[in-house]
Amino acid sequence: MLEPGDQLPTVKEVVAHVAINPNTVFKAYRELESLGLVEGRTGSGTFVKQRPAGPSPEVQERLSEDLEGWIAKAKKAGLDDEDLEALLRIALHKKQ
Repeated sequence: MLEPGDQLPTVKEVVAHVAINPNTVFKAYRELESLGLVEGRTGSGTFVKQRPAGPSPEVQERLSEDLEGWIAKAKKAGLDDEDLEALLRIALHKKQ
């Protein structure tokens, strides 16, 4: 998790690591900048300005672990990916 003040990897580093088009990375960085989440510093790179709104990384990690556990139980019960997606859609659209 990057914190405010941390430097993002260069476009070249991202492309080498995940093998995607450099233009895609550049556009993503521009979008992050337009949202005010990062800032480009000429000659220095791109740096995190602030985190997006929402739960802290710790809360997100706990939720992710809970979800992974649920997925494992569902797969053990015989559900496939399509079944899981359908259940998630139903749960998301339920009136609570």
